[in-house]
Amino acid sequence: MESKVNFALVGAFVLVLGAGLIAGVLWFSSGGMYRKAYDTYQINMSESVSGLNLDAPVKYRGVEVGRVRKLALAPNNVQLVQLTLDIERGTPVKEDTVAVLRVQGLTGIAYVELSGGRPNSAALEAKPGETYPVIRSGPSLMVRLDSAITALLTNVNRTSESMSALMDEENRRVFKQTLAELRVLAHALAARSAAIDSGLVNAARTMDNAARFTGDLPRLVERVQASADGFDRMTGDVARAGKEANATLAGARADLREATGELVPEVRLLVAELREVTGSLKRFSGQLEQNPSMLLFGKPAPKPGPGE
Repeated sequence: MESKVNFALVGAFVLVLGAGLIAGVLWFSSGGMYRKAYDTYQINMSESVSGLNLDAPVKYRGVEVGRVRKLALAPNNVQLVQLTLDIERGTPVKEDTVAVLRVQGLTGIAYVELSGGRPNSAALEAKPGETYPVIRSGPSLMVRLDSAITALLTNVNRTSESMSALMDEENRRVFKQTLAELRVLAHALAARSAAIDSGLVNAARTMDNAARFTGDLPRLVERVQASADGFDRMTGDVARAGKEANATLAGARADLREATGELVPEVRLLVAELREVTGSLKRFSGQLEQNPSMLLFGKPAPKPGPGE
């Protein structure tokens, strides 16, 4: 007797097994095996996101912490590109965290790099009117290089224009004349190379003499100091001799003053007596001229006065 197979049951079993396999694959691919939870954030970038694809990695200081879930233009500003990120819960996304677009090696595959965030900064949260917290974006390396190269080219062009304006016909003529004069100067220096060498030798000799003088200078200073000390001692001796001479002169002046005080009255008396003697001699001389016989007979008797 042949067994009957229930094809409906077999088909149901195959369908259930296929659904289980599909669910397992989706669960493994979604990371359900590791029981990871993700938080959603957004980034608004003003630069091109060329090379960035869906499911591109999101790294925090080089460590992969999530993926890019969505790429779209910002609904209110078409000049911005809005990125929606799924980042592992527990990643320290702070208010001062910055997102930068980077390129991995030479492959041109772009990813989002998160950096910054001080330990004491608050965790990033959605503000009123925002669906998800918005991470600040910074310029990528390519944008910074483009800005730097543009500024460099601008400066080069400005410098080139300035040089063109500076080197006009008159300035070129003066520059050529200066070059000709420098050539003449170079020939003159070459012709006087022997004199220049001699001067350099003399300068070297002078420097050697100066070095020797510098070495002898401390001894000269010591000698000068010793001479200065001797001069100070001599000055002290002269000062003491001067003080003694002043004291001697003061004593002599006192003695002279005392002697003068004693002699002046006597000299005055002597002068008075000399004056009297001189007057008597003058009177005698006058009388002798009138009567020379006085030398023989003496002075005549005076005439009697009236009533005598």
